[in-house]
Amino acid sequence: MNTEQLNEQKKMPIYEALELMKTERIVPFDVPGHKHGKGNPELTNFLGQSCMNVDVNSMKMLDNLCHPVSVIKEAQELAAKAFHAENAFYMVGGTTSAVQTMVLATCKEGDKIIMPRNVHRSAINALVLSGAIPVYVNPDSDKRLGISLGMKVSEVERAIRENPDAKAVMVNNPTYYGICSDIRSIVKLAHEHGMMVLADEAHGTHFYFDDELPVSAMDAGADFASISMHKSGGSLTQSSILLTGKNVNPDYVRQVINLTQTTSGSYLLLSSLDISRKNLALHGQEIFKKVRGLAQYARDEINAIGDYYAYSKEIINGDSVFDFDVTKLSVNTYEVGLAGIEVYDKLRDEYEIQIEFGDLDNILAYISVGDRERDIERLASALAEIRRRFKKEKTDLMDHEYISPKVQLSPKDAFFGEKKMVPLEESRGKVCGEFVMCYPPGIPILAPGEVITDEIIHYIRYAKEKGCFLTGPEDLEVNRLNIVVEGGR
Repeated sequence: MNTEQLNEQKKMPIYEALELMKTERIVPFDVPGHKHGKGNPELTNFLGQSCMNVDVNSMKMLDNLCHPVSVIKEAQELAAKAFHAENAFYMVGGTTSAVQTMVLATCKEGDKIIMPRNVHRSAINALVLSGAIPVYVNPDSDKRLGISLGMKVSEVERAIRENPDAKAVMVNNPTYYGICSDIRSIVKLAHEHGMMVLADEAHGTHFYFDDELPVSAMDAGADFASISMHKSGGSLTQSSILLTGKNVNPDYVRQVINLTQTTSGSYLLLSSLDISRKNLALHGQEIFKKVRGLAQYARDEINAIGDYYAYSKEIINGDSVFDFDVTKLSVNTYEVGLAGIEVYDKLRDEYEIQIEFGDLDNILAYISVGDRERDIERLASALAEIRRRFKKEKTDLMDHEYISPKVQLSPKDAFFGEKKMVPLEESRGKVCGEFVMCYPPGIPILAPGEVITDEIIHYIRYAKEKGCFLTGPEDLEVNRLNIVVEGGR
């Protein structure tokens, strides 16, 4: 950015409007009912008076998220410039809401959308809502790491060739583990065939502010990108941004957003987006340079322990791993003889270290500018001690690979169709009517419309045994599954 653009990014329209409001001695006869905290002293004591003072309703001076014409509009315009987009929309329903908007804005009932199967649940939720039909590009998997990778360009090309009527292609940029597909080539391919490109960039906010990181979706020419500002961007949990490119009608997108997003947008979340956008625009390069350095320091310390493998750019193969986000501290635990979720639990329960997640083969520790070298050293020390105390043979570990889905019904028809609940054993060979996933990361093991196989039942049992947090099914214990009744929708 030039000097003029940087000076413009110093503005915080929503924050400034809230600060002005606080000076006006307004007597509130509107919602919320706590009336600047006076009606709920216990909550005010917990959150603080300054927080309660700005937990307010939309009013003229504060604009309206559903139909922004003043300070929210200006804040979104600043965000669009900061993220190299044509338009930006502040989202207070998390990136789930942004992902669902992307799909609903591009696909109607019966439309096809090409996507990797290792998408977040929110993307398949959007298929349930829209009635769109998924065309899955099954990603490669790394047998050593036990993770699914990115989409090969050749596989995307094959899916486009076989489904020329598809409306859009969805790309993870990056995956939870930091894996990036060749998004530039995918965008070029999709656009040549008249298809939109939707990027789930929940874990790629920082790509816009560091030249040393993989290319961002907007810079690659994507039409939409969903950004989790609350992950690496520093804003409050549940606050996100939806970005659109030049070929998207922003007024229609706003209408789609308003189908599902609250009419009571939180000014705590909105102001956190405003302040965080300014911070990234002005200081992002130095912030993420520090984060890269901390993540590399952590990898070096952890790899020196032995058995653990904190992977990085060396896994790039130019195709299914086109690039890698080096801020991600993804660590494979297989050689220690422990599932990732077991290491996750021991870090939390015995060492008071809370990492992002553990799956069957890996852990992910989220590194940010808020971390310090001594925090990294504490994590590495705990991992070394866990290896010394708990290392065991790998005989009882599952050689986890990506399970290709067998899709028999659309997610919408399966989810809303007639169903019955049966024991897990009796579900074999039936069509699933609900989701099953380990959360995090929230990538479905099963989605509505997919056939339940022996391999999937074994995976679910193993994940339960190792302590993975399984979510999605109506049965919270995941002992039974809803299957679609034959002859149902």
